Amino acid sequence: MSRYFSDKSFKFLRGLARNNERAWFQSHKADYEAHVREPFQRLLGDLQAPLSDVSSHFRSDPKLVGGSLFRIQRDTRFSGDKAPYKPWQGARLFHERRREVAAPSFYVHLQPGGSFVGAGLWHPEPDTQRRVRQFILDNPGSWKASAHAPALRRRFDMDDSETLVRPPRGFPADFEFIDDLKHRNWVFWRSLDDATMTGTTLLKALSKDLHALGPFVDYLCAALDLEF
Repeated sequence: MSRYFSDKSFKFLRGLARNNERAWFQSHKADYEAHVREPFQRLLGDLQAPLSDVSSHFRSDPKLVGGSLFRIQRDTRFSGDKAPYKPWQGARLFHERRREVAAPSFYVHLQPGGSFVGAGLWHPEPDTQRRVRQFILDNPGSWKASAHAPALRRRFDMDDSETLVRPPRGFPADFEFIDDLKHRNWVFWRSLDDATMTGTTLLKALSKDLHALGPFVDYLCAALDLEF
């Protein structure tokens, strides 16, 4: 079984967190490429087959430009934090129509002590939020089956970092899943410990996660008139 990341992957990211500056990154760029970027690209290539078993419309693309891997460079133009790099590496397994319309995605995050896998809609625009809420209101049975399935809830946590205090305007306060309608993001995720990230079972674990998250992502795609 394949091993992707190693202690050297986390050593680089911990060093970057302590020395978040261009000169340090440039002098350690070979470590970044060898221990973080290239193994992540290899993982993304290997994830395409299990992802295709979940949905033929999602892509795990190892290409450097236009692929799944996010740039490690931060966009600091509108941020008070001018640190030039992210002390983690993330990748989005995206819907083939992501450039046309808002779409859910799967996500894999590599960070010392903070790695995780998840899926859903993160920071959708207000119109997208309203479409999802209306779809949940109109289709509560399938929402319960996809987002409240006991097996899903045992394995994953639903992100509740950003929620409304009151029910969204125009939606009944006594609706069975009103707390779900208050969410600004619809995301399920679970932590991955460092040993899993550096071990030989990572691909198997992530494949299982993609399959488990599939029905939830399928529901979000239906809400947004996307193929799954």
